[in-house]
Amino acid sequence: MITFFVGLLILLFGYIFYSKYIEKQFGPDDRKVPSENLYNGVDYVPLSANKNQLINLLNIAGMGPILSALQGIVFGPLFFIIVPLGCIFMGCVHDYFSGMISVRNKGLQITQITKKYFGSAFFTTFTIIVSIMSILWVTVFIYAAGDLYLGKILNETDFTFNNQTAIITYIIIGAYFFLMALFPINKLIAKIYPFIGILVLLGSMLLLSGYIINGITLPELNVNNLNWHKLPWIPFFFMTVSCGLLSGSHATQTAIVARTIKNEYDGRKVFFKTMCFESLIVMIWAAGALYVYNSGLVPDNMIGTVNVVNTIAKEFTPLNLSVIVVLAVLCLPITSGDTALRALRMIVADAFDLDQKPIKNRLIIIVPSMIAIFLCLFGAKNYSNQFSTLWNYVMLFNQLLVIPTFLIATIMLYQNKKNYFITLIPGLFYIFITLSFIFNAKIGFNLNLNIAEILAFVIMIISLYSIIKICRNKKFDDN
Repeated sequence: MITFFVGLLILLFGYIFYSKYIEKQFGPDDRKVPSENLYNGVDYVPLSANKNQLINLLNIAGMGPILSALQGIVFGPLFFIIVPLGCIFMGCVHDYFSGMISVRNKGLQITQITKKYFGSAFFTTFTIIVSIMSILWVTVFIYAAGDLYLGKILNETDFTFNNQTAIITYIIIGAYFFLMALFPINKLIAKIYPFIGILVLLGSMLLLSGYIINGITLPELNVNNLNWHKLPWIPFFFMTVSCGLLSGSHATQTAIVARTIKNEYDGRKVFFKTMCFESLIVMIWAAGALYVYNSGLVPDNMIGTVNVVNTIAKEFTPLNLSVIVVLAVLCLPITSGDTALRALRMIVADAFDLDQKPIKNRLIIIVPSMIAIFLCLFGAKNYSNQFSTLWNYVMLFNQLLVIPTFLIATIMLYQNKKNYFITLIPGLFYIFITLSFIFNAKIGFNLNLNIAEILAFVIMIISLYSIIKICRNKKFDDN
């Protein structure tokens, strides 16, 4: 497990050293934060750094970390190096700047902030795209949480709307999402999430302990196993392993906590550190997946699916403790789904400048959103009944969303005479990655990969020129 532990050390030392460098580039100070200036008892509420860390961890860690681990590890042991490096130099940087830029802009969502930097036309288009994407996110989380509960707890096999038990399960989960998005953050989320967060971390630590106690052996990185997958690392690995390495959806989630932190110096722990913890969860599950795959403990048709969760839990934890691991996994889509709906409410409210203190204004947004979500769920269940199709589109939009955050951070750093390369390089890289995937994938333009990469590279260069032009010709007040 040398390669695995090297990856863990990258995460540890990356947080200890690089997070301080990133914080220095942003330059937090003692100014009043949105939870003080804009306190409304609903979204703008000051919470402790410890609570915010657990809330943000559960906000960003949905099914993505599990699926990223189960699917991404098929590329080989290099996974254990690329994921923590990507987390430190891209994912954590993205989350820190998305959260802190929101703090400096009244806790606004990334959609609203784009209006300031890229204009009204971009803002309108981007807001519509992110709103649709958020509806799909919530749909995916209801879908995943419902199916996990039906299959793992109730031992059901029919997950369609033909099964009354399934219908009731999805409605209960949807009702939970509704309430968590409706009520003030300090009434439900701040009280429940710390306990769930501890459960999630405990489940991961039980697995890690099981690996060490059982003395499992994993293939080590060498020149002969740089890629086990039939697909090339670029762009497919970076699209498959989004959560744990870099995830654009976090930009909508960090804004939730940007409205609750007590001071700017909490940002390094709340945003950078929690991304490291998500990557840690990914690494732990990937190690278990690699072992059960190599040991032939799961059939080929199960590889990369959530069904592997039970196999890993039973293999490395005592039977009476494996239930904790499974429950921790069940919590992930639930705790991300409810805050995805909350983020959607905030996105729409910001766009229409709709005060969220009156409960009726929250209902105006949440009720039609839930109707749209259940229509999407009904369609996914009764016409395709394929989680993978819905998930692929969610991941595609998810990675596209990282680009505006990086570019906004680049403009801000450039104009403050800071090291803007720390955000410009990841931003350009993901323009290339996501566009290469879109041009090549069957759900995109289905072009030859070489042609797709050439087109993506050209657009990346055009984007670079546009950012340079914005940096030189426009001034923004980021203070």
